[in-house]
Amino acid sequence: MATPLSTKDIAGLNTSLPHWQVEADRLKRDWQFKDFSEAFAFMTRVALLAETMQHHPNWSNVYNRVSIELTTHDLDGLSDLDVQLARSIDALS
Repeated sequence: MATPLSTKDIAGLNTSLPHWQVEADRLKRDWQFKDFSEAFAFMTRVALLAETMQHHPNWSNVYNRVSIELTTHDLDGLSDLDVQLARSIDALS
C-alpha cells in the first residue's frame, strides 16, 4: 500500500533526488542516450523493475531520449512508491 508524501517530504525531494524535478503531483526526469537501442534497453530494465514493484511510470521515448514521470494515481499525488522507484531507476542509470 502506498503512503502519501507530506508537504515536508515533498519539499525535501529536491535534495534527496537531485536529478528529478518535482512538478505539482509528480516527479520528472529526462535521459539522453547514444542511440535508440540504448534508450530501449534502459526502458526494458525500468519496465522489469516497475513490474516487480507493481508501480508503473508514465513515460515517453523519442529515438535516444526517454522521459519518465512518477505519480501515484490512486492517491492523486506523490507517495513513498514514487520515491522508491525513482531511487531504483537512478541506480539503473
